[in-house]
Amino acid sequence: MKKTASAHWQGGIKDGKGTISTESGALKDNPYGFNTRFENAPGTNPEELIGAAHAGCFSMALSKELGEAGMTAESIDTQAEVTLDKVDGGFEISAVHLSLRAKIPGADRAAFEQAVETAKTGCPVSKLLNATITLQAVLDN
Repeated sequence: MKKTASAHWQGGIKDGKGTISTESGALKDNPYGFNTRFENAPGTNPEELIGAAHAGCFSMALSKELGEAGMTAESIDTQAEVTLDKVDGGFEISAVHLSLRAKIPGADRAAFEQAVETAKTGCPVSKLLNATITLQAVLDN
């Protein structure tokens, strides 16, 4: 399976503007630029999109792991906080912190924790990122 996304950019780094689109059409010509990345202007940015991808990927992987442990979540809510640090020569994504709240009636805590850890290290986006990935998980049952 292969999925595509594209970006269009015009201008310099600070005064330029771009758009991001996805093959599915979920994003179509969404604006991004220096101001949406560093100045909180309306639009998106690469870190936000990576966070959304990581939260979605982890949530799906956790659903799979829970199912293999005989559990089904009523809900899985994941937030990803992506850290962009300035380093010599530019910037790097140094960390992602996942915050999870899952509602699983009758869940076994040990099995839940094992499923969470397996999903954290095993989801394809986690494998892609060369960053420290931390996780805080809350189980509501």
